[in-house]
Amino acid sequence: MAGQPDRDLAGTQRATSMTGDSYLPEHGNDGYRVLHYDLDLDYRVVSNRLAGRADITAVAEQPLSRFTLDLGQFRIQDVRVDGRPAKYSHRPDKLQIKPERPIGVGDTFRVDIRYAGKPVPISGRWGNLGWEELTDGVLVASQPNGSPSWFPCDDQPGAKATFRVAVTTTSPYAVLVTGDPVLRRRGAGSTTWVYERHEPTSPYLMSVQIGRYELVDLAVGGVVQRAAIPPALRRHVAHDFGRHGEIMTALQRLFGPYPFREYVVVVADDELDDPVEAQGMAVFGRNHVDGRRTHERLVVHELAHQWFGNSLTVADWRHIWLNEGFATYAEWLWSGICGDEPADALAAHWYAWIAARPRDVTVADPGVDRMFDPLVYKRGALTVHAVRKRIGDESFFALLRTWVAEHRHATVTTEQFRSHAQRFAREPLDGLFAAWLDSPALPPLPR
Repeated sequence: MAGQPDRDLAGTQRATSMTGDSYLPEHGNDGYRVLHYDLDLDYRVVSNRLAGRADITAVAEQPLSRFTLDLGQFRIQDVRVDGRPAKYSHRPDKLQIKPERPIGVGDTFRVDIRYAGKPVPISGRWGNLGWEELTDGVLVASQPNGSPSWFPCDDQPGAKATFRVAVTTTSPYAVLVTGDPVLRRRGAGSTTWVYERHEPTSPYLMSVQIGRYELVDLAVGGVVQRAAIPPALRRHVAHDFGRHGEIMTALQRLFGPYPFREYVVVVADDELDDPVEAQGMAVFGRNHVDGRRTHERLVVHELAHQWFGNSLTVADWRHIWLNEGFATYAEWLWSGICGDEPADALAAHWYAWIAARPRDVTVADPGVDRMFDPLVYKRGALTVHAVRKRIGDESFFALLRTWVAEHRHATVTTEQFRSHAQRFAREPLDGLFAAWLDSPALPPLPR
């Protein structure tokens, strides 16, 4: 017998579906930890129809008579726990599940969910996030809470797990998933693409890109660097990403080894407001490619996120400056390396830009409405620059490389970074961090 809907579960206490994240408490789920997601997806581009099966392996961190997963507007066809039919109740944001038998603390269990429907992006203060139709294909950009638009998950940044994702769609389309390609199987009119993500990955960093793309190499030797591009943009992409191998080499010298097996750039054949990063992937719009390297700083920024944001992922969204401040500072470092403005000049420029604006953002805790504010990015980068000027280049770059190495594929907090940085300073850094991170008042320009 298939798992059955259960109206009684609709009143499940919210305590079973609340997370420790301070900014998005309605996302994420307590009581268990997901170890692995195995997703089989069948997608029809023309009708925007997705049929999915999610096989989730998790371990209980407390006794569970019921539990929840984040999932958007799909029709649930079947739910099983450890192979046995389970009762469930589904609202547009939560799938609440009651297994046939309670799960004991420390037990590993499997949840098998079959679902189908038209995927709908998660709407909110940041627009539409998650699975979104393009003019001819699909783009998935889930930061910070769009993952439930396409698969059931524990949707919080610190809930890292491994993944296997198989996507079947019409053969003329290429499918790129955040993971290592392991299989491509062509059938009668459709092709199945299979990817595996062995590194622990936050659900928001998983992505699927579908389009009529041509696959090209971005660099020869070293880390595999590929691009999926509209054929008409081939010449512009070759120029705008022509220094990608050099950028990768420079960032590895600064931050340590690239943390994944390969890096994939996708250029969608639509315009996008901003590029977005995923695990081992970055997605740009056709408007970011002009044949003049106008947006090369964004190429650097998204690549730097593979260290800061993806390998090292914030444990809570209030620490977002650890992602964006470091990725922005990587832009400044590359600018100096390639012979453009050095970091000191860019720091002075952006300091003046911040000084001309209201002092109304606290970088260490900007609040959910301001977490992606440009002030968090630029002032976060100035915080990194202030540390560099205080402790000197030798200690600073040693700090960066050890920070990345010691927290590889883990989660991080502002408090951890403060403690880490102090190891490389001869004098206390408490005052520096308090001035730059804990108060909206603007300290003097670091010199």
